[in-house]
Amino acid sequence: MTGDVVNLRQFRKRKARGEKEKNAEQNRISFGRTKAEKELTRTLNDKATRLHEAGKRETSEETE
Repeated sequence: MTGDVVNLRQFRKRKARGEKEKNAEQNRISFGRTKAEKELTRTLNDKATRLHEAGKRETSEETE
């Protein structure tokens, strides 16, 4: 019934490092884009918004 001896301080540090690495990976995905990629996304979003707005119907209440 003897188990492995575990140093809790080292275990906590290893766990914290793993969590920080997960967070860093998510940030690399979210924020690690080039300026050209950001500009392309912004342009595509603007175009989609303009097309969506162009398809709306105007009612007589809004024009008066």
